[in-house]
Amino acid sequence: MQTSIATVSISGGLAEKLEAIAAAGFQGIEIFENDLLSFDGTPTDVGRRVRELGLKLVALQPFRDFEGMPDAQRERTFDRAERKFDVMQELGTDMLLVCSNVSPLSLGGVDRAAADFHELGERALKRGLRVGFEALAWGRHINDYRDAWEVVRRADHKAIGLVLDSFHTFACKTDLKPLRSISSDKIFLVQVADAPWLDMDVLSWSRHFRNFPGQGDLPLVDFMEAVQATNYAGPLSLEIFNDQFRAGSTRNVAIDGVRSLIYLLDQLREKTGKAESSLPSMPPRSRCLGMEFIEFAADDQSSAGLAKLFGALGFRNAGRHKSKQVTRWTQGGVNLVINSEKEGFAHSHYITHGTSVCALGLKVQNAAETLDRAKKLHDTPFRQAVGPGELEIPAVRGLGGSLIYFV
Repeated sequence: MQTSIATVSISGGLAEKLEAIAAAGFQGIEIFENDLLSFDGTPTDVGRRVRELGLKLVALQPFRDFEGMPDAQRERTFDRAERKFDVMQELGTDMLLVCSNVSPLSLGGVDRAAADFHELGERALKRGLRVGFEALAWGRHINDYRDAWEVVRRADHKAIGLVLDSFHTFACKTDLKPLRSISSDKIFLVQVADAPWLDMDVLSWSRHFRNFPGQGDLPLVDFMEAVQATNYAGPLSLEIFNDQFRAGSTRNVAIDGVRSLIYLLDQLREKTGKAESSLPSMPPRSRCLGMEFIEFAADDQSSAGLAKLFGALGFRNAGRHKSKQVTRWTQGGVNLVINSEKEGFAHSHYITHGTSVCALGLKVQNAAETLDRAKKLHDTPFRQAVGPGELEIPAVRGLGGSLIYFV
């Protein structure tokens, strides 16, 4: 499977999003129409930039309120589709994502919808394009991937396929067993999103509370196991609607996104024993055996205050570094370190954050393997100058600019 992400998932303008997505290591991208409309350039410009960055343009989305429209509106929907096909050809993508109809004007009936998609497939095929159909959990007549698959099956057209979305599947509490029997060549795209279980209307839940795999409560590994059973080998794309993500750092959220897909595929490998080709070779998770130390960044004045506080709490001064302004305080198996050096990482952390925890030392089974796994998950290793007689302890960047050491 190829890693991909929809542009709606992260903040910023389209140009900034494209650069962040490429830098994070994604292989593909879905262009959300709103991003295209707000871009200061043409679809041709966007397509050129996508290719320059080494990305594959997986799909243009969404195309809404298509299938099952009354005769008075039906021809207009096909006219809209033709205009979307024009844009797709300018972009250089071959797939349009169609969401199930939510219009109150739409008419039910699988055969009616299948006939619409067959005709749309004929029009798409003339241009060398494809159409993927996705069941929205709040669709008026089709809100279940099983019904969407039946529409695709009856449409019986090589340019028409199915789009599977983990959120919509679990929002409707749909059985995963039928998914396993779907022909992989008719699955055009698989989208994944996690979410916390919330008791609220599904549209608001979807539009504001989706998050990356591993950050919510949905059983995504079960979903991916069912997808893997079909032998699907196409794009695996994140489609996340989250207010915090859209207000966060474009680059950091993009990196978190690709990291979450690697994590999800690694969980899938652990469960099924089958590794996806896009999954880097990585050691297993190392068990954390405890906290080795907590390091505080301070200046001379605040370090004296910390020392007084630690002493009052029952800690004893266990020693001072041979050549640095670093002291260790212990009580039982707890180690607290005060670093008041005038240069180096701790000093930089103090300048930025004041007196604060600047590093955690985690005791792990295998420090080298833990660091290797962290690097494969796109974490950033940390190194600084080591003096004579000092140990170089493996470390990565943690939250808020802190460090995490592996001991």
